[in-house]
Amino acid sequence: MKLYAPSTIQQIRERHNFQLSKSLGQNFITDKSVIERIVEGADIGADDLVIEIGPGIGVLTAEAAKACARVVAIEIDKKLIPILSETLQEYDNIRVINQDILKTDLNEIIDAERDAGSFAGGVKIIGNLPYYITTPIIMGILEKGVAADSITIMMQKEVADRIKAKPGGKIYGAISVAVQYYCTVTQVASVPKEVFIPRPKVDSAVLKLCIREKRPVELIDERIFFSCIKAGFGQRRKTLLNSLTGVNGLSRDDIKPVLGQADIDPVRRAETLSIEEFAAIANEVTIYSRR
Repeated sequence: MKLYAPSTIQQIRERHNFQLSKSLGQNFITDKSVIERIVEGADIGADDLVIEIGPGIGVLTAEAAKACARVVAIEIDKKLIPILSETLQEYDNIRVINQDILKTDLNEIIDAERDAGSFAGGVKIIGNLPYYITTPIIMGILEKGVAADSITIMMQKEVADRIKAKPGGKIYGAISVAVQYYCTVTQVASVPKEVFIPRPKVDSAVLKLCIREKRPVELIDERIFFSCIKAGFGQRRKTLLNSLTGVNGLSRDDIKPVLGQADIDPVRRAETLSIEEFAAIANEVTIYSRR
């Protein structure tokens, strides 16, 4: 059964009287080459555990199951569970969980699967994410320290562009710094809107986020690092002297010597700073605050 074929998708929808949910951002892939590029891009090995976010009708799930030891697919829409039972019935290495990914303890799942001996390799996270919650899902995985090697996911092209952006551009922002602090970022594929049912209004892209074993900068206090990022980009048109005022309780008069110690010109703006420069500021804020 070609699950990616538009005719198959339509037959499944009619047989199960399934209505696509706009609120859940359901758009199904109809191009096999895109599915294959996601699996190849994720570098899935025969001994690996794959965690899939939002399997839909199981198009990507089935392809991943052929390449790995075990797939755990997490689907929020309970109406898709009987469909997945049908479309994935020939695979004995897939487990489907009807749950909200934002409320799911992925480390608990990983530990349980490893203890059960269902895989002996690494952990790869894949998925076609709903556009409206892409950032919360990614940051939730990274901030919770999920024991995965990588996250290879499809998202709105605009979000992908922001995540991989470099300092100095208008689209470089807090999400760029945050994701690049946790991961190295590479683009696996560009995906036109025409390969989805229903067709979204925008194009998509697949990014691979390889979770770093070691962070790119040394921080005294990670919390203050992220506070500086949030403050800087929260008022991105302001100079750093003004936008960082209030960080960790410091006044404008405090921020000026902090920036001096970090060797950062106070008239610069957040969008010009590298991760290393944000780290230098955060460490000086921490030192100054402890005096």
